[in-house]
Amino acid sequence: MAIIDSLNRPLHDLRISLIDRCNFRCPYCMPSEKFHHAYQFLDKDRWLSFDEIVRLAKIFVGLGGRKLRLTGGEPLLRPEIDRLVRQLAAVEGIEDLALTTNGSMLSLWAARLKAAGLHRLTVSLDTLDESVFYRMNGEKAALKEVLDGLRAAEQAGFKAININAVIQRGVNDHTILDLVRYFRGTPHTLRFIEYMDVGNQNHWDDTQVVPSSEIISMINAEFPLRKIGGTQDGGTSEIFCFKDGEGEVAFISSVTKAFCGTCRRLRLSADGKLYTCLFATRGTDLGGPLRKGASDEILGGIIRQVWTGRDDRYSETRYKLRHGPQALPKVEMYQIGG
Repeated sequence: MAIIDSLNRPLHDLRISLIDRCNFRCPYCMPSEKFHHAYQFLDKDRWLSFDEIVRLAKIFVGLGGRKLRLTGGEPLLRPEIDRLVRQLAAVEGIEDLALTTNGSMLSLWAARLKAAGLHRLTVSLDTLDESVFYRMNGEKAALKEVLDGLRAAEQAGFKAININAVIQRGVNDHTILDLVRYFRGTPHTLRFIEYMDVGNQNHWDDTQVVPSSEIISMINAEFPLRKIGGTQDGGTSEIFCFKDGEGEVAFISSVTKAFCGTCRRLRLSADGKLYTCLFATRGTDLGGPLRKGASDEILGGIIRQVWTGRDDRYSETRYKLRHGPQALPKVEMYQIGG
């Protein structure tokens, strides 16, 4: 039986950040002017070990959790990640094991991840325009690397991949239909994400937000759409199919159409801190007690206490909180994944 938070939302998903480092410098997550060559990331000995992650995953399942997603930073930077996937895939009670990546190293890892038991992949790809892509990742990778990674994932047996595109007005919004044309007719789901005020470094401005409704109208004008699913069951996206049967496209509208009311995700940072929201201002240390010898019962009690006291609904109260008398700094997205 899943535990319930203060707003009657069940614990179901755990997002595990494996590493706080990334080989990209996307301005909406890790802008290069802040995260430069001298930036001090976590020492490796502060990362939770694979055995520690597996132990916490088993405790999570005991509290009703059923879905794990591995994130970063960029999770494929974590050495021997396929070994962790194999261990997690063997945990009884896990119904869905997924991973989110920027795709630049997927050619090297796709076959090993599939063989280890990974169920699903999500790949971030904000544009198919090579020059725009290069600028948006901080001039760290070529578009070809990600497209090659996608092909390698397909060949490895990942049939339906989520493709995430964060859309910013005046940056990549003119390339939306290029993405649609490229992924139409494939089993993959292209998911458009509204530009959000994650972390504290991306200089978010709501004039850069392209509402999902605007993107839907743009696509529908060329490729008629029909809505087939929403966020009622804890999902983050509204799903549409092309009326001609050529696949699906989805929309994550955290800014204009908040779905906090059905959010059932808990986040674990690479150093073992629990966060109850993507926009959380503080976390609860789980790694410290774990390394001091706390029992599974004690660790489970910490998780239970954190979740049952949870009342986060940032996207529903964004503007009030941002313009309040004391706007608190939020956790950075690279620390807890998207």
